[in-house]
Amino acid sequence: MKTLSKAYKYSDICLVPNYSEVYSRSDCDTFCELGGKNFKLPIIPANMKSVINMRLAKWMSQNDYFYIMHRFDNHLADDVGLANSEDWKTISFSVGVKMPDKMHIMNIGKAKNIRVDFLTIDIAHGHCSRMKMMIEHIKKWLPNTKIIAGNVATPSAVRDLASWGADIVKVGIGQGSPCTTKDKTGFTMPMFSCTTWCSNVFKDENSEKPIPIIADGGIKCNGDIAKAMVAGASMVMAGGLFAACTDSPAVSSTVNDIPHKAYFGSASAENKGHNNNIEGKLTNIVSNGMTYESKLNEIKQDIQSAISYSGGDDLSYLKNADYFQT
Repeated sequence: MKTLSKAYKYSDICLVPNYSEVYSRSDCDTFCELGGKNFKLPIIPANMKSVINMRLAKWMSQNDYFYIMHRFDNHLADDVGLANSEDWKTISFSVGVKMPDKMHIMNIGKAKNIRVDFLTIDIAHGHCSRMKMMIEHIKKWLPNTKIIAGNVATPSAVRDLASWGADIVKVGIGQGSPCTTKDKTGFTMPMFSCTTWCSNVFKDENSEKPIPIIADGGIKCNGDIAKAMVAGASMVMAGGLFAACTDSPAVSSTVNDIPHKAYFGSASAENKGHNNNIEGKLTNIVSNGMTYESKLNEIKQDIQSAISYSGGDDLSYLKNADYFQT
């Protein structure tokens, strides 16, 4: 078994600037590709109830941002049908691995002229037999859909999920701020090391490109997005950055005259509606005073600056940036 002598989170890393010939950081290109589609930014709001809803998903789709709609308290077939009837540019939803989830997939597959561009199999421990069976089920009923599978935290898991049929793998265990998996179970992996370890993994010896990964968890500021890209992520998922927005679905409150938003994990009692197998918590976070649109614009500007510091003019230059472990 491969072990790591030390694992690093994003705050343990500092990126090293390079000589740049970019005239203005606003000239830097933040567009990225995933699953054959191009998007304005390599950032994804977490597919959680307090982070995204159908209104925001539609807005992101129509404005060329990637999103993954969450799978909680929603009827997948109905929501996919609505997105199709409104002809969303990108249709991207989540699903679990239980029998009702399989029935939803079968019903969507049997329907005529229903498009699902991306489907995320969203479970806490993705390196398991039920994941394999669900990937096979989706491949049978929705053969044209790109499958995102996770979450996992090892290169062998990334390789297995890809060999089972996943097109993209989501990595990160227990590193989200409302997640208590690391405290409840002891299993986790700091995200910079997790992303580095899980990137540049090939499906087999005949593969020309590594398996695309989404780094999910541990993002505390916009600079962490750049660090995740340096570590090898194709895209980056963040929860608190978006739950803190004024128009997020997170419930607003005022604490000591300061606006807050109620941000909770997918495995929390608030999300599950019961107290069995709880591995998440509710946290009242300070509102950032920004809408989704203004936050995405801020992220764009910060990533453009990061690209210019890397010495390049697009996201690819971040892949070769040097860094120190502090």
